[in-house]
Amino acid sequence: MAYLLMNTCGLEGVVALAADGVMRVEVLPGRGTSEHLMPAVRRVLEGFKVGELAGVGVVVGPGSFTGVRVGLSAAKGLCEAGAVGMVAMSRLALVAAALGEAEGDVVALLDGGRGEFYCGVYRGGERVWERLILREEADRLVAEGVAVTCEARVAEVLGERVRLVREAGAEEMLAMVVARGKAGDWSDVAAVDANYLRRTDAEILVHGR
Repeated sequence: MAYLLMNTCGLEGVVALAADGVMRVEVLPGRGTSEHLMPAVRRVLEGFKVGELAGVGVVVGPGSFTGVRVGLSAAKGLCEAGAVGMVAMSRLALVAAALGEAEGDVVALLDGGRGEFYCGVYRGGERVWERLILREEADRLVAEGVAVTCEARVAEVLGERVRLVREAGAEEMLAMVVARGKAGDWSDVAAVDANYLRRTDAEILVHGR
């Protein structure tokens, strides 16, 4: 079986095809993701048709607004064109999963800018909640739970209690996609939305804070 995997939410993007134990991986620059994404998809899919895929896994945020939007739009288009199932993954969930099994709550954190943090709390591998939080709440959660991040800046700001792991790569994405696919936990391609956790500046201007 073959799976297409995409993550355009971090400092670098990743596009990969996992097929028959072989992984083709393309790394995208943080800037210019929109230009490089589809050429990278075409390269990793060489020799395959989209309709032959067992599934498409895409990280839907939080992260760069542009990166999130571009990756999700591409994944939706491919799934609809090839009638292929989608697994939409939270970047925070992938960060939390990097710890494996842990006792109690796992607190995953990413830099949200403006002195804020994207945060997800997970219990037994299941999401409790995800939202944008302030520094004060982040400090409290770090003190109470097992905290993890893939961003060195977050670990530096919040202290040594936050464990630093690497950004989820193709192998980690594949593991989540396969597990959810086997469980029948496919995303609704038409309904799935970007996991921004923060409103855009335009939305704030229109609707207020």
